[in-house]
Amino acid sequence: MRNAAKPLLEVNNLQMHFPVRGGFFRRKIGEVKAVDGVTLSINKGETLGLVGESGCGKSTTGRSILRLLQPTAGQVLLEGEDITSVKGKKLWDIRKDMQMVFQDPYASLNPMQMVGNIVGEPIRNYYPKKKSEEIKQEVADLLKRVGLPEEAYYKYAHEFSGGQRQRIGIARALALKPKLIIADEPVSALDVSVQSQVLNLLNELQDEFQLTYLFIAHDLSVVKHMSNRIGVMYLGQIVEIADKGSIYENPLHPYTQALISAVPDASKVGEKRDRIVLEGDVPSPENPPTGCPFHTRCPKAIDKCSTIKPPLKEVKPGQQVACVLYDESLLKS
Repeated sequence: MRNAAKPLLEVNNLQMHFPVRGGFFRRKIGEVKAVDGVTLSINKGETLGLVGESGCGKSTTGRSILRLLQPTAGQVLLEGEDITSVKGKKLWDIRKDMQMVFQDPYASLNPMQMVGNIVGEPIRNYYPKKKSEEIKQEVADLLKRVGLPEEAYYKYAHEFSGGQRQRIGIARALALKPKLIIADEPVSALDVSVQSQVLNLLNELQDEFQLTYLFIAHDLSVVKHMSNRIGVMYLGQIVEIADKGSIYENPLHPYTQALISAVPDASKVGEKRDRIVLEGDVPSPENPPTGCPFHTRCPKAIDKCSTIKPPLKEVKPGQQVACVLYDESLLKS
């Protein structure tokens, strides 16, 4: 996993709100704020992990960045170019550089096509003048690189295990030699025994193809294995973002502290670890709390937390936190 100074991807105040409709005329009566002001950047060759509880907006963030969903507001820049509102041929061209590995390796593969056709379809779509034999060789090379046998080309997805199907999905994502891959819970549907194999494969491919990853997951141990930096999401917002060392060794946001407290520490087997148990449920994104979105469950909440929504602010070099406890200007206001 490599680092570079120039961001490949920049996301500024990204929002994805879904309308809630009701009544006889299906008028808009509210909205679900699935993503509510996400700001992040990813350097070339880097892996940014995105973690949080189910329903916090991680997957919607990834799909909005790829323009599988049209963001309600905000800005997405790829290599400095604003791609938030591009359409048609321009969007078609940009999508060569951005691909996705989906969570369910079976649902995302066409059961009516052979694996060779599934992996080769992006190449045929973008390079229609390429000869069939040339495409076939490229696909065979990709399948070999992700650890599948040569005969996999002529088989169908249902003939493979979950881990093998995910390898097919990874090969398809690599077919156009993208710069950015968004991996949306790529191992959560797999047996524990094969998760590490797929994660190691993703790391190897990153070095070989000079890939940049946005790695979405809810398993903090998986994210630690994969990521250079980690962003923590809660209720559609990033509440803390820092390098993985800082996140695991010195988490600052109370929500991050609670998440980290639940991660088993293999180096301290047998030692008692203080677990922070959060009370209550995650509020509905249709009706989020005023002020800090976490204050209704936060064990460190003060009065200001219910009225002030803290911005994401750098409180240590490379460590940004959205919490009034680390913002003197908000505490004094």
